[in-house]
Amino acid sequence: MEIRGETFPQLLLEHARIRGGRTAMREKYLGIWQSWTWAQVADEVRWLACGLASQGFSRGMNLAIIGDNRPRLYWAFAAAQSLGAVPVPLYQDAITSEMEFVLNDAEIADALVEDQEQVDKLLEIRPRAPRLQRIYYDDTRGMRDYDQAGLMSYDRLRELGRDYDRAHPEFFAQSVASTQAGDVSVMLYTSGTTGKPKGVCHTHASMIAAARGDVGFDGFGENEEVLSYLPMAWVGDHLFSYAQAMVAGFTVNCPESSETVMIDMREIGPTYYFGPPRVFENLLTQVTIRVDDAARIKRAMYHYFMGVARRCGADLLEGRAVSIKDRLLYALGSFLIYAPLRNVLGMSRIRVAYTGGAAISPELYGFYRSLGINLKQLYGQTETAAYVCKQTSGQTKLDVVGRPMPGVEIKIADNGEVLVKTPSMLKEYYKRPDATAESITPDGYFMTGDAGYIDGDGDLKIIDRAKDVGRLADGTLFAPQFIENKLKFFPHIKEAVCFGDKTDRVCAFINIDLQSVGNWAEKQNLSYGGYVDLAGKTEVYALIEHCVSQVNLDLARDPQLAGSQVKRFLILHKELDADDDELTRTRKVRRGFIAEKYAPLVTALYSGQSAQHIKTQVKFEDGRVGYIEATLRIKDMSPVSPARQAA
Repeated sequence: MEIRGETFPQLLLEHARIRGGRTAMREKYLGIWQSWTWAQVADEVRWLACGLASQGFSRGMNLAIIGDNRPRLYWAFAAAQSLGAVPVPLYQDAITSEMEFVLNDAEIADALVEDQEQVDKLLEIRPRAPRLQRIYYDDTRGMRDYDQAGLMSYDRLRELGRDYDRAHPEFFAQSVASTQAGDVSVMLYTSGTTGKPKGVCHTHASMIAAARGDVGFDGFGENEEVLSYLPMAWVGDHLFSYAQAMVAGFTVNCPESSETVMIDMREIGPTYYFGPPRVFENLLTQVTIRVDDAARIKRAMYHYFMGVARRCGADLLEGRAVSIKDRLLYALGSFLIYAPLRNVLGMSRIRVAYTGGAAISPELYGFYRSLGINLKQLYGQTETAAYVCKQTSGQTKLDVVGRPMPGVEIKIADNGEVLVKTPSMLKEYYKRPDATAESITPDGYFMTGDAGYIDGDGDLKIIDRAKDVGRLADGTLFAPQFIENKLKFFPHIKEAVCFGDKTDRVCAFINIDLQSVGNWAEKQNLSYGGYVDLAGKTEVYALIEHCVSQVNLDLARDPQLAGSQVKRFLILHKELDADDDELTRTRKVRRGFIAEKYAPLVTALYSGQSAQHIKTQVKFEDGRVGYIEATLRIKDMSPVSPARQAA
């Protein structure tokens, strides 16, 4: 049954009326799953909204929400919206300077946070964020001796809300009724890949349009189970764990902690799953480590049946013709390998899984589909509520992001940039009319900043960020993200940054995956004293050289990309980190910043040096700084010619 409503609070009240006894949310606490029905959630939102109103929070104000995925924090979204106010989620792992920028930019006076850690951050920031007056906290552990002005526990706020509701019984209903579809429902800050983040203002209408389009596209209903584990400040989580749940009425499950996500996922057995490529890369790394630790016969069995899966698994999933022999082998492989592996990953019940937010390598994508997991790609931005393209079941291709969703129009600009017109378009950038005007064409298309084209089947293929696509000195196409994703398919490589525009060669920075390479080093009886020591080992360079060689071999097969093989690389002495501004909070590479910060290393790569010493400043979450220094070796690679590759 489709629930009607123009705003999220209206949708919530409809769910409470129609399916009030069904489970809306779960949270694992101290190893036990706690549940709330739709009727209970509606009551909690009502009391929280009234509590906020009793403290002076009202229409037009913005509420900061900071913490891990917790039911009470999700209820804060609906409570603020019920008052005609705007929730503003912040990344819980952001350092104080990043939080300070958003708090001041969004003119935050009230914040609802998870625990002591977030309270401490805000108390440190408050002298530099003069509008911030009231801080409400959910978890009371460690808060007994805090007596600063403006602090209040969630439980106390809830009590005040119940009192306010009894004294003003018509207030909540009237407030919800006065909220309109065109009102701003949420402010989501961009990742700040190329500059300061901007507050993207989405209306109830735009977010609900995206949610309804998605729900109708895949036929999601009230029986779905999702695991909410991605940052609430990210548009993907807001769409999948909040907006779609409000539209379809399915159950949202919050894990106990980030460390228990895999265990909690196996217990819940979600039917619908979403994760950015980084999550799927990490899962594959864990699988690879477990396989490497297995007995020889099990390793041999895994590699044999994965060969079968790569050969015919995707075809079986798509319903295409497969020989009887391969069908029988795949069935045996499913019993021995694929089904147990899906269970370990918590994906036994998944009906559909999506990835988006960044490009995913075809190799990684093909791995999951070969296991029988219906993984599909979607495409969108914060500004379009992640609602532009999706792949349809049975018509997926490894190198495209799907076809336009219902109501979406796409055209390609003369310079190759993808332009989008969608019902889920942002209303504006907060206090940035200049940026709003610059991002939307006169005929109403949002300028995505991505370079791509529409193929003969009507599917959109994204090449790279438009600003990053370039040419080598000899005219060879250079798409750094495409090469980086191929490198990151290997479990030993956690991150990669490629350079080459307007130069005579492609060079790369590599971050090793400490867990994967550390596990490999133990098997080689290779001792090391930490990341810096391990990254500099001759044996590790040889290991990464093999991975780079495989990528070059693959690139050599494409006449247009054969010239963009990696000619030189080095292994960085530290992991790229969002706290050091090298990555965004959604783990996108800030390529320009990295090139500037590590300019001596870039120069060494292109000047033919065999090594380069560097001293790098690192920032800690509490604001302290330190330094890491090392002498990095640079490895030359022999290019693979098309003739050699063919041979």
